[in-house]
Amino acid sequence: MYLQKISLLNFKNITSQSFDFQQKINCFVGDNGIGKTNVLDAIYYLSFTKSYFNAVAIQNIRHGEGFFMIEGDYVLNDRNEKIVCSLKKGQKKVLKRNGKSYEKFSEHIGQLPLVIVSPADRDLVTEGSDTRRKFIDGVISQQNKNYLQDLLSYNKVLSQRNALLKYFAANRTFDALNLSVYDEQLANYGTKIYEVRKAFLEEFIPIFNEKYQIISGDKESVNLLYKSQLHDFLMKDLLQNSLPKDKLIQYTTSGIHKDDLSFEIGEYSIKKFGSQGQQKSYLIALKLAQFEFIKKQANLTPILLLDDIFDKLDEKRVAQIIDLVNNDEFGQIFITDTHSDRTENILKEGSADYQIFKL
Repeated sequence: MYLQKISLLNFKNITSQSFDFQQKINCFVGDNGIGKTNVLDAIYYLSFTKSYFNAVAIQNIRHGEGFFMIEGDYVLNDRNEKIVCSLKKGQKKVLKRNGKSYEKFSEHIGQLPLVIVSPADRDLVTEGSDTRRKFIDGVISQQNKNYLQDLLSYNKVLSQRNALLKYFAANRTFDALNLSVYDEQLANYGTKIYEVRKAFLEEFIPIFNEKYQIISGDKESVNLLYKSQLHDFLMKDLLQNSLPKDKLIQYTTSGIHKDDLSFEIGEYSIKKFGSQGQQKSYLIALKLAQFEFIKKQANLTPILLLDDIFDKLDEKRVAQIIDLVNNDEFGQIFITDTHSDRTENILKEGSADYQIFKL
């Protein structure tokens, strides 16, 4: 699978522009703020129907304009595919594949597998557990529609249970039978979600460790741990045991919505003790492991977006990363960099075809 061409109209800071791409490596170089990352975000949009950087869809329309449109021409399993995503102010977003509109955007997720590595990924280290859960869920959901549906159902029931707890507190009442209906559903969905997450991480963690060792040159030991209350307790027991606290604070305090990942270097937290270079290497290894996992699940090579990945890395680690992605295991790759000479010098050392766009 590869993207032949993309056309952008009123997307972020881009008025109107088209690009024809190589099947292997495509680089966007130029000063900060000129729009390199926006092109990568448009490619991401065509796979996930949303921006990687701004969840408010209307804010992706160029200032002063009333709409945006992204059009991509792909080759998928020797077939030509045209994907068009557009949004007009005051109307719903539209996604079309070969001229036919999707009724549910979720049907499109996983059709054009893609992995992005970006400075924004640092949120996985610095932010709360919700960010790391979204990473797990995003990787699994690309190819597991049942998991995605269970997750949506769990979150809906969780919201309903929380609303009921608030109702009890506001009206100084309590209905155990009514609450038990939600508890039973949460236990059902939550247990299934936990089992899928557990199985996923058992497969994912060894891949991650292998990628990090390649990037670091076997110099550092890292670990990735799955933390869940369901390791030790059944979901239904967690809900029952936490009920007094839940009633007090009017929120469901136990369940798979509290799961987390622990990022470690040696035996210590990488957030507290890892250097910027080590943290970035950790995140790149995480995303390359995501790439390998999705490729195996989809039986299709994802597109890889590398946004400003050379910053804060020494030359040896940069070389290790390029060697890692510059082989037949990877398909089409898009890279952004502020230094055109650095990018071209690195790519010249490889054997793959490449194209450089100077913005």
